[in-house]
Amino acid sequence: MSKEKKAKMIDGIEEEFNKCTIGILTDYRGLGTTQLTAVRRKIQEAGGDYKVVKNTLARFAATRTGKEDLVESLVGPIAIAFGYDDITTPAKALAAFMRESRINIEIRGGFTGDTVLTPQQVTSLSTLPTREQLIAKMLGGMNSPISGLVNCLSSPIRGLLGVLQAQIQKLEEN
Repeated sequence: MSKEKKAKMIDGIEEEFNKCTIGILTDYRGLGTTQLTAVRRKIQEAGGDYKVVKNTLARFAATRTGKEDLVESLVGPIAIAFGYDDITTPAKALAAFMRESRINIEIRGGFTGDTVLTPQQVTSLSTLPTREQLIAKMLGGMNSPISGLVNCLSSPIRGLLGVLQAQIQKLEEN
C-alpha cells in the first residue's frame, strides 16, 4: 500500500474518531461476508457505521486525536462500530444482531470522547434506556407531585359539587 493511500486512510479514521460520539471495538473473526454485511446493515439502521480497520493505521489516528489509551485495545483483527447521536444505539444494534442471529461477537472495548470503555461498560450500554426515554421518565417524575397536589386541592371542591348536584336532583324530584 502506498504512503499516500495510508495517509488518506489514517485521515479517514481520524475523521471518524473526531466525528463520532462513541466507538465500539469488536473482534470480527468468525464472521463471514454475509454476516459482516448484516452487522453493517443493523448498525447503519441505527444511524451508525461499522468499519474494519487496520490496527497500525488506527493507532496513528488514535494518537493524533488524543486517544492514546485506546492504542492498547487495538490488537488483533478489529472492526469499529461508530455511533453519531445517542451513545447507546450502536451497542443496542450489536446486541440485537447477536440476539437475532445467535452469533456472539466479542466486544473488546470502546471509547466515548476521551474516555476508554471496558467491554463490560459497552455491554451495559445496550441495556440502558435511550436519552428520550430517560427525559420522559424525569419529566414524569417531576410532574407527579404537581398532579398529586392538584388532585388533593380539587378533591374538596369535587365533593362539594357532588353534594350540590345531589341536592338539586332531590329538589327537582319533589
